[in-house]
Amino acid sequence: MLRCTIGVEDDVKVPVHHLAHFDVACSPAAVFDLVADVPRSVSHFPGVAALVPLGDNAFRWEMEPINLMKFTHRIVYACRYVADPGTLGVMWTPVAGVGNSVIHGHWRLGPSTKLSGGAAIEFESCGELDVPVPALLRKVAAPVVEHQYRSMVDAYHANLRKTLEAA
Repeated sequence: MLRCTIGVEDDVKVPVHHLAHFDVACSPAAVFDLVADVPRSVSHFPGVAALVPLGDNAFRWEMEPINLMKFTHRIVYACRYVADPGTLGVMWTPVAGVGNSVIHGHWRLGPSTKLSGGAAIEFESCGELDVPVPALLRKVAAPVVEHQYRSMVDAYHANLRKTLEAA
C-alpha cells in the first residue's frame, strides 16, 4: 500500500542567525540601561504577543502567529538573561523544555569610533525555530522563515535606535 505524504505536516528546524553592528548617538551606558531591561527592550520587538516572566531573569517569548505559505504557526521560546554592567554586555541562553524553538545570543556595547559620545553596538542571535509545514514545502520554508526572522530583528534594531536617539 502506498502512503501519500503531500499534506502531512512535520516540524522543520530552521536555523537562524543574525549578526549586526551599528552605532547610535547616545552613550554606551544609556544603551545598556535599555537592553538590560528585558521587558523594556522587548517592547521594541515587532510581533511579540506576550513576554511572560518565569523568574530568575528568565522570560518566555510568545510571538504573534506568523503566516507561512498559507499556514499559521506561533513561535514560543524562553531565555534567561544575564546583564553585566562591568562589560556592558547582555547574554541570553535558552531555558530548556519551554516552547517550540531555541534562541541564544548577546549584546556587546562600547564607545563608537564613528560618533563622538556615541555607542558601538554588536548584536548576535542564533538558534532554531521549529515550524510545522507540509512535506512538499520543507525546502522553501527555511529561506522564508529566515527572511521573516531577519526582518523582525532589523525592525527591532530600528525601533531601539529611534528610542535611544530621541532621548
